[in-house]
Amino acid sequence: MTDTNQDYVNWFRHSAPYINAHRGRTFVVYVCGEAIDHDNFKPLVHDLNLLSSLGVKLVLVHGSRPQIDAAQTAAGLATSFVQGLRITTPGQMPLITSVVGEQVAKLEALLSMGLANSPMQGSRIRTVRGNFITARPIGVKNGIDYAHTGEVRRVDSKAIKQQLELGNLVLVSCLGYSPTGEIFNLAAEQVAGEVAISLQADKLIVFGAENGITNSRGERVTELLTKAASRLVSQHHNQEQDWTDLSVHLEVLNRACDNGVKRGHLLSYQINGALLSELFSRDGSGTMLIKESYEQVRMASIDDVGGILELIRPLEQEGVLVRRSRELLEAEIHYFSVIELDGAIIGCAALYPFADDRQAELACVAINPNYRGGDRGARLLQHIEQQAQKLGLNKLFVLTTATAHWFLENGFEPIPLEQLPASKQAFYNYQRNSKVFSKQLT
Repeated sequence: MTDTNQDYVNWFRHSAPYINAHRGRTFVVYVCGEAIDHDNFKPLVHDLNLLSSLGVKLVLVHGSRPQIDAAQTAAGLATSFVQGLRITTPGQMPLITSVVGEQVAKLEALLSMGLANSPMQGSRIRTVRGNFITARPIGVKNGIDYAHTGEVRRVDSKAIKQQLELGNLVLVSCLGYSPTGEIFNLAAEQVAGEVAISLQADKLIVFGAENGITNSRGERVTELLTKAASRLVSQHHNQEQDWTDLSVHLEVLNRACDNGVKRGHLLSYQINGALLSELFSRDGSGTMLIKESYEQVRMASIDDVGGILELIRPLEQEGVLVRRSRELLEAEIHYFSVIELDGAIIGCAALYPFADDRQAELACVAINPNYRGGDRGARLLQHIEQQAQKLGLNKLFVLTTATAHWFLENGFEPIPLEQLPASKQAFYNYQRNSKVFSKQLT
């Protein structure tokens, strides 16, 4: 097998857990108007088609701002915005509905593609749209009459869910309708957020120009808690900066996650394949917002045996860890703790108590090489120490051949072999010549 083929096989194997996890889930995807006119939009449609074929239930909400701007300029109509919201006069509504109608036709045509030279040859997404959004006028705020600019009053989530269960993709625009038959122009980002909340969607995915959030060093932040996102939005408002797409997108995602949407994703339409990379790899391609971290340290269960074996096998082959069979690991799984990241085991450690001596052995400490350097080992050690203290133990000891420096950095001290429990001394492997360290627990 060639290296290229092996890379493909490895990628597919690592993607399989995500394929299973996403099947049957509900995703609300928002694409801004700029994305629709970008060269990457057609590949994005193919990627949505792929998700649909994998059993993902999709709601697609599209923006129309640049298209409406261009149409109004061509018609000689003035456009004004207040805090990112267009002031929509009654005379502008016919033009706006016309532009949105053209966009819908374009989207339905793209979603119907099954060309022989496309990635989804022979496939076709059935799309539905309708009066799913009940709107109301914003009215007059701070002396400004927003006229036919409105906001979401209600989402007909029951009707949307019925269409999703039938396997249809639901297409939603920036238009909302009042009980009295009026049409209102809504902020499409807000529509996407309210739809996601109403459906209690598994994901709200927002496509803007920015590739997620970056830190002060210019590095992409892969995971952002809603508390931190709320601080960023507040800082933006306090600094009285001009309205930006990024601030609005972040605010919409933050509100959605605080109101029951499991995860929010901020991606860039300028990156081809961003959607697939975000959904089918551990580190993704943008920034994911969650209410609580999806990386957790916990006690292991029998379902974790396969993941632990995959993690420790390379270290066993290098002689860093003592070999363990699957049968032994299954029998001792209750001694293990793991770090789980999005369903994958990226760290493990075992705690073997010696109750008569009020101490315990820390063993089989391993962190996936791709996730070292993030204090995960220290978090795992802290978890193990807490477990030992719950058992009434006051000392940890460890035998190691290759990571003595790490244990020294984390409060362990070298001790002679004679200070180990007698039963452990009896099984000491002199061929491995492991160094012995201990740590007093407080």
